[in-house]
Amino acid sequence: MDVLVQLILNGIMLGSMYAIISVGLTLIFGIVRVVNFAHGEFLMVGMYAVYLLSLHLGLHPYVSAVPMVLMLFAVGALVQRFIIQPLLGADEHIQIFATVGLSTALINLALLVFGADLYSVQAPGVRQPLSIGGYTVLYAQVVMLVSALVLVAGLHLFMQRTPLGRAIRATAQNRNAAQLMGVRVDRIYVIAFGLGAACVGLASALISPLFPVTPTTGTYFVLTAFVVVVLGGMRSMYGAFLGAMIIGIVDSLSGYYIAPDLKEVVYFAIFILILIFKPTGLFGFGRGTE
Repeated sequence: MDVLVQLILNGIMLGSMYAIISVGLTLIFGIVRVVNFAHGEFLMVGMYAVYLLSLHLGLHPYVSAVPMVLMLFAVGALVQRFIIQPLLGADEHIQIFATVGLSTALINLALLVFGADLYSVQAPGVRQPLSIGGYTVLYAQVVMLVSALVLVAGLHLFMQRTPLGRAIRATAQNRNAAQLMGVRVDRIYVIAFGLGAACVGLASALISPLFPVTPTTGTYFVLTAFVVVVLGGMRSMYGAFLGAMIIGIVDSLSGYYIAPDLKEVVYFAIFILILIFKPTGLFGFGRGTE
């Protein structure tokens, strides 16, 4: 029983990492209605930037979270404005090709600049173990969980309590009605895409001390994020958070009880089953970002 509780605790901590990435992906799809296949490469760009800030300026990765959020917001806004926006009236597969092309371009650019070597960020103390009720977690994992909770709570308050947040929700629910009410939908799309990218900016600062970065680092994380988003419901921010917790626990349990190299098989099997039997996801919280 002690082992099981420890595994579940580890899964929750792992799920919090997936949650931060998945919430950004859900925001982009739920509002802009575009599946961003370059989401993982945004994370990779952020992790390289965190590495450079740590190497040249000595910034702790957690301190670099602020410039990473701002930088990735700007990157996301520019991508939406100059790549996605002109294609909004095109067929969906054209938009998909655009984000896949952007993903490929960013991976190859990273290979050109950094090569295929592993780069790690040194951050003293982040791997320090903490004891919680007799169970052990890392300091970095606790920071990740708290950050995920604050992020979801902050986005909830932003969407519910601010005029801009209400305009974003209105756009997500019905673009034409929002336009009739005076909402500048194109501007909302730019902001929403920027917010989604800013989430991976935060994730890049939190993940960098735990995982090395390579040009293909983002691919691993975003594939899991797609599983989470489908599990939680493609347009549900809260579903993405709960889905991330489930996948994190499944990852932890299957890695221990089945085999570490087969854990991806387990949750991708879940992904396929969800697509077949309940393509709207497990958590039907309705449309939009709620």
